[in-house]
Amino acid sequence: MTDGLRLAVRLTPKAGRDAIEGLKPTADGGVELAVKVTAVPESGKANAALLRLLAKRLKLPVSRLQLVTGATDRHKQILIEGDAAMLQAALSSLVKE
Repeated sequence: MTDGLRLAVRLTPKAGRDAIEGLKPTADGGVELAVKVTAVPESGKANAALLRLLAKRLKLPVSRLQLVTGATDRHKQILIEGDAAMLQAALSSLVKE
């Protein structure tokens, strides 16, 4: 059985390119992953682009990622299904690139 990992993301739509910018501090003292996508924030297009980008970079099927909160907000929570320790290591390597 997989447990998963919850990821805080700050999404910037209509960017010049799709990119994972790295970890950024939040106002409440936490951190979130800053991500930019070229898709527009209409009809869920930017959210879909975000999930596709994360899935591709983590080498996972998109079906293992789910938008939990923030459908219409820049600040989102993504649930990634799988082994939490392995996902943490994969995310760590993403932000070091």
